[in-house]
Amino acid sequence: MEQHMNGQGPEAGFRHLSKCCPAVRDGPALKEPPVEMSAAERFIHEAMEVIIDEAVKKATDVQEKVCEWQSPEKLRELLDLELKDGGESDSKILQHCKNAIRYSVKTSHPRFFNQLFAGLEPYSMVASFITEAVKTSLYTYEVAPVFTLMEDAVLKKMMELIGWDEGGDGIFNPGGSMSNMYAVNLARYRFCPDIKEVGLYNAPRLVMFTSQEGHYSISKAAALLGLGTKNVYAVPSDDRGKMIPSALEEKIELARSEGAVPFFVNATAGTTVFGAFDPVDEIADICERHSLWLHVDACWGGAALVSNQHKHLLKGIHRADSVAWNPHKMLMACLQCSAFLIKDKTSLLQRCHSAKASYLFQQDKFYDVSYDTGDKSVQCSRKPDAFKFWLMWKALGSSELERRVDRALAMARYLAQTFKKREGFHLLMEPEYSNVCFWYVPPALRGLPDGPELWRKLHTVAPVIKERMMKTGSMMIGYQTHGDKPNFFRMVVINPQVSKQDLDFVLDEIHSLGKDLR
Repeated sequence: MEQHMNGQGPEAGFRHLSKCCPAVRDGPALKEPPVEMSAAERFIHEAMEVIIDEAVKKATDVQEKVCEWQSPEKLRELLDLELKDGGESDSKILQHCKNAIRYSVKTSHPRFFNQLFAGLEPYSMVASFITEAVKTSLYTYEVAPVFTLMEDAVLKKMMELIGWDEGGDGIFNPGGSMSNMYAVNLARYRFCPDIKEVGLYNAPRLVMFTSQEGHYSISKAAALLGLGTKNVYAVPSDDRGKMIPSALEEKIELARSEGAVPFFVNATAGTTVFGAFDPVDEIADICERHSLWLHVDACWGGAALVSNQHKHLLKGIHRADSVAWNPHKMLMACLQCSAFLIKDKTSLLQRCHSAKASYLFQQDKFYDVSYDTGDKSVQCSRKPDAFKFWLMWKALGSSELERRVDRALAMARYLAQTFKKREGFHLLMEPEYSNVCFWYVPPALRGLPDGPELWRKLHTVAPVIKERMMKTGSMMIGYQTHGDKPNFFRMVVINPQVSKQDLDFVLDEIHSLGKDLR
């Protein structure tokens, strides 16, 4: 028997530990009665009524405001943010709930077009309620058996849509930026497996490539992982925002001529601003020739895979080594719901991130420990986000998901055609996905020739209209500049509750809010 504590048996060790424990005077605490759950149940029922009335009915009513704008200073007063020693009554807490909903942006509103997510998804919302009520963490099968199996089922179905007939591996995580970071880390680990233990000090200068339109999380991943943002080479895009394959080849050769080692390429399926899809098939040819890891950031555009009409946009995605896909975007699962998927089936994800914590991942458990997926993740606690996608997929079926995507893109095309018929509205380009980018030119500027003066004045139009729409609460649309272009609107159509009348309203409202600008 193994000896403990200077050669004595385990009993001596236990006695030693008990002597070392400080005395704790917790008598008063032990006399407190246990929490009475009937009051908690009553509060939850009342709170759910508030949620249904304020965050569901009103938030989706086109007659209600999209937002009730307040300045930060005023909002602090309205919300009573101070946390005090004493608690407040349930009636006051319910009022806090109402205020939180009232002054939040109603992203489920039919006239919210500001982000790459929108709309109310009832089945996914209920799944969110359930995961919060069950309150578990997805690291071991023993503590999350149901959600472990559901995550596995969803990942397998997503891999099937990608075209990985032989399966792969994957994990749900908190957002597409994290998925992209996973991809970079895995690619580096495959190229330099010693980095996990010995670090970067003896590693070559590794270089990665993404298009000019790629998501900023690729540069953040380079910074976070110690690769350095200067080792992210931006590949030129064409006038529609797509990576130019020949330019990628040139950048790879440039990096090698500088003594660097290329290892990773990020292709984007659905860019944030224009909704552009990089030519994945051609990029995959280049990656194969140069033995580079190909990652496809399909966080936004991955939803096209469920549509027979639009899946061609991601032609070649089955050749990727990894894919990021956010069902919380076009498919409308509740935030957050983000999947990272890899083609590898050799436990690369596990080997790269495993820390083998003995208090969680014991290898002598009474069940198959391959279902303990937590060591694949860089997190410990992890929410069962896949359930939010699984339940809505169960309720709707693949056919309804397909109809959602098809309708959103059809509505975007309708909007683009409507712009062409209205004086003062000008498209930047025909939409490839559901991003519609356009300028509004007020009447006073329509006679100006195309040139610096027009661009300078036009640059100020979108910010003023955005301020006015926010303060009236009538709708929400984003704007930005791009390259040398003056500010323009980017409108994203997702919500199946949106009607043609809502889209027509947008044009009328923009004109109403901006017709006096000069």
